[in-house]
Amino acid sequence: MWLSEAEQASWRAVLRGTRLLEQSLDRALHAHDIQLSEYEILSMLSESESNRLRMSDLAAMVVQSRSRLTHTAKRLEQRGWVTREACLDDRRGVELVLTTEGLREIQEMSRIHVQSVHENILDIMTAEQFQALGDAMALVRDHLDPEETSGR
Repeated sequence: MWLSEAEQASWRAVLRGTRLLEQSLDRALHAHDIQLSEYEILSMLSESESNRLRMSDLAAMVVQSRSRLTHTAKRLEQRGWVTREACLDDRRGVELVLTTEGLREIQEMSRIHVQSVHENILDIMTAEQFQALGDAMALVRDHLDPEETSGR
């Protein structure tokens, strides 16, 4: 079974557009010698209470395997941007904690990232189009990750 011509055109636009957007956002962060996936981790930490998250929860949030997140955390730790610590409420778990230096870096990088998001997606769509895109992707997310809507 094949997609219809219209479905195929839309599907290809989603795939290619998503990849091109990620590449462009990634390139914008290269001035800070950081990848988009690393930025996303720092951003999630900066938005969390106490600037810390359990590694297993963070892996689910950024859609990475635990082993990949561990490797990424090591790189960020070597830069002094995060530390890994035993969970405060469960000593068996590990939390990734944003350092003061990491917070300063993410605040500086966020200007570049936000500008890139504006240039590459927000400024080329109407507010309604962007809302519709977000709504559509939320449907996909909720279908593929039902725990997302249940609050984990």
